[in-house]
Formats: sequence, structure tokens, C-alpha cells
Amino acid sequence: MKRASEMTPQELAEASAKAMWDGDSASQRLGMTLDHIAPGEATLSMTITQDMSNGHGNCHGGYIFTLADSAFAFACNTYNNITVAQHCSVSYLIPGRIGDRLTATATECHRQGRSGIYDIRVTNGDGAHVAQFRGHSRTVKGTHLPE
Repeated sequence: MKRASEMTPQELAEASAKAMWDGDSASQRLGMTLDHIAPGEATLSMTITQDMSNGHGNCHGGYIFTLADSAFAFACNTYNNITVAQHCSVSYLIPGRIGDRLTATATECHRQGRSGIYDIRVTNGDGAHVAQFRGHSRTVKGTHLPE
């Protein structure tokens, strides 16, 4: 295996994502899939099940938040630095429905020093905008891969 310092940015993003995915029980047990990874970017998707419904018969907002948060985590960890959420906010635009396949697409807006800002757009299978999430990240000590 190549050392992190010998990898291209794409290889580093993919290897960092694999290291994270292997330990991410929450995302895996909710049925999420990691559909795309690149430096500062990630796309994850998940099908909404009956077990994820709220009292209105829609997807509970916490599950939408969790999908967006997972995409955020993968996007901000593509540089082989352990990076965590410092602040997050979400706006729900339309309900997620039981059976919908929701997709969260995370894009890096700004990264400097130990801080970053990421926008995550959550859409349904028809491409409708379900939620908008913004995450502020903070890099802490440690790496995913050996230097």
C-alpha cells in the first residue's frame, strides 16, 4: 500500500473514505451507500423505511440530518486529517417520504487552516430539494492513514 504522502489527491480521498467507512456502523446500519468521493466532496444515499417515519407519516428529520451529516463527514475527511463537526444547521424544505431514495451531496465551500465550510444538498429520487445542510468542520490531531 502506498504511503499517504505518495498518493494523488483522489487516491488519498478514496483511502481516507475507506478507512472511515470501515468503522462507520451508524451509516452502514441505516443502509447508506457511499456513492461518490473526491477531495472535498462526497455523495451518500439512503432509502427511507417505515422505521424512519415520524407521527406525520413522513421521514423523521433526524434521519435526513444524519444522512447529510454523514456526507459532510466524508467530504471533510478526504485529506487524511481527522476532521469533526464544529457546527451544523439544516433547513427542511419538503418532506422525505417512505420509500424515497434520498441523496446527500456534500461540497466544500471553503477550507483554510483547521476550519472548513461545507454545503450539503439532500434530494429525493425525483431530484426535488428536500433539505439544505451547512456544516462547519474543525481538524483535530490524527490521520486516517499512516504518513
